[in-house]
Amino acid sequence: MLAPLLLRGAVLSPFKRPRADASLPGDRETRGGVRPDAVRLAAYSRLVGYRAPQRTLPLPYPHVLGFPLAMRLMTTRAFPLPLLGLVHTSIEITQHRALTTDDSLELSVHAARLTPHRRGTEATLVTEARVDGTPVWTSSSTYLARHRSTSDTGAPDVPDAPRKSDAAPLTARAEWQLPPDLGRRYGAVSGDRNPIHLYPLTARLLGFPRAIAHGMWTAARCIAEHTEYETPEAARVHVDFKAPVLLPGTVTYAAGGPGFELRGGDKVHLSGTLR
Repeated sequence: MLAPLLLRGAVLSPFKRPRADASLPGDRETRGGVRPDAVRLAAYSRLVGYRAPQRTLPLPYPHVLGFPLAMRLMTTRAFPLPLLGLVHTSIEITQHRALTTDDSLELSVHAARLTPHRRGTEATLVTEARVDGTPVWTSSSTYLARHRSTSDTGAPDVPDAPRKSDAAPLTARAEWQLPPDLGRRYGAVSGDRNPIHLYPLTARLLGFPRAIAHGMWTAARCIAEHTEYETPEAARVHVDFKAPVLLPGTVTYAAGGPGFELRGGDKVHLSGTLR
C-alpha cells in the first residue's frame, strides 16, 4: 500500500532542505516476482489510450510497477528532496524487448545523482526491470524540487521565452479534452497521488493555480498515439516535460518522424522522440 509511504513523505517534507550537494541514499530498492494486476493494467491501458485487455505491457507501464519502490526510496530520511511538490521533469526509457503479462519481473530503483536546476534541485532515479537476470527495460527519471537557489535574483519565476527553431513545426494530429478529475483517475491506476494532481486546493497549497496532469499520463498518452496503440518490440523514448498541463484543459498532440509534442495554444507542454 502506498498510502503509508505518502503519509511518511508528507510528514518528512517540511524538514528537508534540498540542495544539489547533498548526499543520496546508496541503497537500491528491489522486488522480485512482479506481475501486473490484470484489472489495474486494463484500467491504465484504457486511460492512456492503449487497447485493453492486452497481453503485451504498454511501453511506459514498468514505470508504474516500479513506482512503489521509487516511493519507498524518496520517502526515506536519507533522500534529500521533499516528496510534496516534486515535479517530474523528464524520462528516458529503453526497452530491449516487449514485456508480457507472463513475465516475472525483477525490479530495482536507485538514486543516481542530484543536479542544480535554475528553479531548484533535480534528482535522477533509475528503474531497472530484469527477467531471469537479463535487463529488459530501464528508465531514468528526473524530479525537480522547486526552491530558491543561490543564483536567484528575486525576480518572479516566469516561463522561458520561446526559442526559434529552423526545424519544421510538427503536424497537429489530435486534440484531447482533459477532464478535471484526470489526476485522480490516473492516481488510482498508478498509485501516484501527489497532491498537485488531485484537487485545485491541494495544488494551490503547493504553488499551482489548479491541479495539473501527471507527466507520465501525458507521456503515456502521446506514446500510445505515436505507436498507433501498439507496443514496439524494442524502443528508446525520451520525453521532456516543459510546462504543466492544467486541469481541466484542451491539448493538441503533434508529431512528425520520431518526434512528438503536446501543445496548449502556443505553449509546448511536452516534447519527445521515440525510435
